[in-house]
Amino acid sequence: MKNLAVSLGLFFAAGSTLAQQPAPTTVQMQCHDLASTGNVLGPDETLVNGMACRLVKVNPPTPQSAPAKSEPAAQSGDQAPNAPATPAVPPTAPPLGAVTAPANTRIVPGATVFIAPTDGFENYLAAALQKKNVPLVPVANESQATYVIKGTADEKKAGWAKIAFTGQIHSDDAASVQMFDRQSGAIVFAYAVDKKNTIHGRQTTAEACAKHLKEQIEKK
Repeated sequence: MKNLAVSLGLFFAAGSTLAQQPAPTTVQMQCHDLASTGNVLGPDETLVNGMACRLVKVNPPTPQSAPAKSEPAAQSGDQAPNAPATPAVPPTAPPLGAVTAPANTRIVPGATVFIAPTDGFENYLAAALQKKNVPLVPVANESQATYVIKGTADEKKAGWAKIAFTGQIHSDDAASVQMFDRQSGAIVFAYAVDKKNTIHGRQTTAEACAKHLKEQIEKK
């Protein structure tokens, strides 16, 4: 019977050791508005959806386990009691202040943008962004861009009948553009324009797109 009491004592001591093991370290992402730091990323920060984010290791509090109670030695003629189950470690709640970066449609001024090839229309659009002072920086490599602009452009030149009967030699031009966040895929800007009887054709539609893009950035 003494051997039985010693075995029970070792079992409870082992259960107490397992219950006191620390919970695993978790990693959380903390973000803040990039404009609050003058649009400058810190050395350990990454641009996510227009916000500066960094990974932070968080050690959740270790739950306190109740001290193991010593069981009295079994008396002669008594049946050995059943050993209780080892108490489970309660799940730890996520620490306060941890945030998950949401999809953001706000366009960050000064961010980089890549204009996808659109049958030559991308050249007019790049020139229009500069002419209209749109606060974005065009780049030649999509992997370096925060935003990507894609679109379509259509130009209908005046036919011979229109030239002969009306004397008009101008064209009808239409264009549509979409700009999306390269990381989240969220569309942050969309615009379509249809110009009739234009003199400068694609230049006119590109400048219209750039004008409305600038207005949206300044509005937000």
